[in-house]
Amino acid sequence: MGTEAADRWMEVALEEARQAAREGEVPVGAVLVHDGELLARDHNRSIQESDPTAHAEILVLRRAGELLSNYRLTGTDLYVTLEPCAMCAGALVWARVERLFYAAPDLKAGAVSSRARLLRPGLFNHSPEVVPGVREAEARQLLQDFFSRLRTNRRGGKSASSRRAGSAVAGRRSENVRAG
Repeated sequence: MGTEAADRWMEVALEEARQAAREGEVPVGAVLVHDGELLARDHNRSIQESDPTAHAEILVLRRAGELLSNYRLTGTDLYVTLEPCAMCAGALVWARVERLFYAAPDLKAGAVSSRARLLRPGLFNHSPEVVPGVREAEARQLLQDFFSRLRTNRRGGKSASSRRAGSAVAGRRSENVRAG
């Protein structure tokens, strides 16, 4: 896989990450490609879906599995704007993704090279090839800008996502009380 193709597919992942930021989600985007063809693209949706597993990587693996009617995604390349966490790294092993390209390291929760090395060869029955640092500066800036805005918003009160989450929880509590 040449650097031109890696840059092109990472741009699509960055577009998804920008969309996540606009939606108030942590700006992580992912793209799954097979033989130069796009299989799936998505971004983090954990807040929107109230689902801690709704990471960009998991969502594209699910969509591709549905498209191919197979949980094995051999011969695929995953492009993601942030180093995968332990959950997502494990999913890459189980899906048999061939190559992982990621942009920025995740110094707090990265499970590929930063905090843990779950994809190192020989650890599990499958290890994708890992290519770090593709368009790292852009992905890092997107994340830094997002969290800077979040901190600024919190200084003036709760963040928008916290307000949404709080009102959604309050709404569910009142529904549960009414239902009971």
